Amino acid sequence: MNRIIRGAARYKKSSFFVFLLFALPGLAQQYNITSPCKNITVQVSNDAGISYSIVYNDKTVILPSPLGFELENEPAMKGGFKVLSQEETTFNETWEPVIKIKHAAVVNHYNELNLLLAEKDSLMRHLRLCFRVYDDGVAFRYTLYRSGKPGNRQITGELTGFRFAGDQKAWVAEYKSGYASSQEAEFAAKALTDMHISTKAGLPLLTKVNENAWAAITEAEIDNYPGFYLGASRQADSSITLFTKLAPLPHEPEDGVKARFDDSLPTPWRVIMLAATPGKLIESEIVQNLNKPCAIADPSWIKPGMSAWDHWWSGEVKMDMPTIKTYIDYASREGWPYMLIDWQWYGPFNQPVADITKPAPQLNMPEILQYAAAKKVRCWLWLYSADVNRNNNFEKAFALYESWGIAGIKIDFMDRDDQEMVNWYHQIIKAAAAHHLLVDFHGAYKPDGITRTYPNMITREGVMGEEYYKFSNRVTPEHNTTLPFTRMLAGPMDYTPGGFLNVTQKQFKQQSPTLVSNTRCAELAKFVVYESPFMVNCEHPGNVYGQPGENFLQQVPTTWDDTQVLDGYPGEFVAIARRSGNSWFIGALNNSKGRTLKVPTGFLSAGNYQLQIWTDAKDADVDPKKVQQSTITLKAGTPLTIRMSNAGGYVAIIKPFTINSDHAK
Repeated sequence: MNRIIRGAARYKKSSFFVFLLFALPGLAQQYNITSPCKNITVQVSNDAGISYSIVYNDKTVILPSPLGFELENEPAMKGGFKVLSQEETTFNETWEPVIKIKHAAVVNHYNELNLLLAEKDSLMRHLRLCFRVYDDGVAFRYTLYRSGKPGNRQITGELTGFRFAGDQKAWVAEYKSGYASSQEAEFAAKALTDMHISTKAGLPLLTKVNENAWAAITEAEIDNYPGFYLGASRQADSSITLFTKLAPLPHEPEDGVKARFDDSLPTPWRVIMLAATPGKLIESEIVQNLNKPCAIADPSWIKPGMSAWDHWWSGEVKMDMPTIKTYIDYASREGWPYMLIDWQWYGPFNQPVADITKPAPQLNMPEILQYAAAKKVRCWLWLYSADVNRNNNFEKAFALYESWGIAGIKIDFMDRDDQEMVNWYHQIIKAAAAHHLLVDFHGAYKPDGITRTYPNMITREGVMGEEYYKFSNRVTPEHNTTLPFTRMLAGPMDYTPGGFLNVTQKQFKQQSPTLVSNTRCAELAKFVVYESPFMVNCEHPGNVYGQPGENFLQQVPTTWDDTQVLDGYPGEFVAIARRSGNSWFIGALNNSKGRTLKVPTGFLSAGNYQLQIWTDAKDADVDPKKVQQSTITLKAGTPLTIRMSNAGGYVAIIKPFTINSDHAK
């Protein structure tokens, strides 16, 4: 279970941080709540309609924005409420996650306002609003209740809005094909005014509110409820309201039913992450904090780590015994704990005859598993989602995999986040946990922090990752340097880095084996910059053995005790320092314009350090595979110079080093 390493406290607060302004007739009731360090204030207004607004560092970032619901065969719930009760509490704990994605110890400190509302008219429907205000953001959720006689109530729309003043810059992933999506798209930089009523923008959505305020909208703890998207509308005062669009249930039209419920229904948390710089958003733990503690009684079997992957990405699948053993050997040589056996291991998939309990005839599964065990490697298995769900046989299959000693399952091609699919995810995650299986969802919706509650849900895709080099020209250095500030804010992403056939952007072409249009050092940096406790290496071992950078892949971990963003801007560059034990790892990624950074080293404790460095060679612009390796010493606090080529990168491993201080550089 998540170990509490500093005591949790929840208690009622006095009115110094939450206060009610009793209104004159015709004026609204207003409830104000501040963050623990008072840098954020939320105001909830109960008038003809109910709304909220947010002030960050004394400047309004969210103007008064609507709240409420539309329901099938019922009037909309959006105003005319009286407050039946209010409760103000504070909560403060430090907990230790099973899977250390960013930090070994996570602070969960917020002030909370709970309002129970009832309509004043004859319907008297109830609605609960809960706001949590952290020092790095705001989250709120609703709870709906059964109304009248038992039976399904049906949500057709959520009226939650996010109203911004002016025309801020935003980074938006737009899903033009609709809600049935693998959520693999670029986060394009555009003005909020470029969004429209018809836009279906995925989350997280990043926006630069002003020079000292950045906001990212996402959601947490999605359960028994559809995922949400954003459209936009311009208001009479030229402000822009981003409004909620929910994924409809299967076979429902876009304006049809989104969720059904009988008794109480808590929605996911609507999250507004806030920071003075975009890099600080990456450090935030708010999404995990909004999920419940670990529900697995003994999670000691859950182990993160790197994985080899049997050549689907860097060449065509060859599903036979020699190929699988080649990749087991690869994992063993590099010291990685896992090898992923991808599609076709059980023969034809997504067909009525597909059977996820029977290996293809050319494979000897006992021999594979015995060979892997001898090499101290454990295997994962790929599964097509429809095959998992066919005849509801996944419980039988998961029990079988557990008896085989399989470490985890990669399930693919769900491509939905409606209420039914969300519930299916939860069913699969819990069943997998019962059989000691890790889970990696591909063709998946964005993470929501469930890894805190079910740490066997170790990573997922929902990202336009490395495989797109195989069949498109869409993966650019600008895309790669945008992802840490956008998609990664939601949680771990299985980008599958590691391509060693590096070429310039002019040399790039679609072929097999797959080329990668950034430098070797940029490829190494992805293993530090991108977060995924189950990190899947995409490359064929023949392209890695003996090549520059292989020695880095043998050392880089996949979980972290601390994370500090040194500098960065979406679409331009990012530099992150992450600590594992006593060692720090620096990873920096660059866009298509060469640059030199001078980054602080204040994250280091006092003393001298040795740096093992992999940096772009001077002629990496011509031959991106070239790497310059060096070892230097550095005194803590001395700025570090990072030079990166066009589409380049940089990695370093920093370890304490005892030397004469006169020789520290």
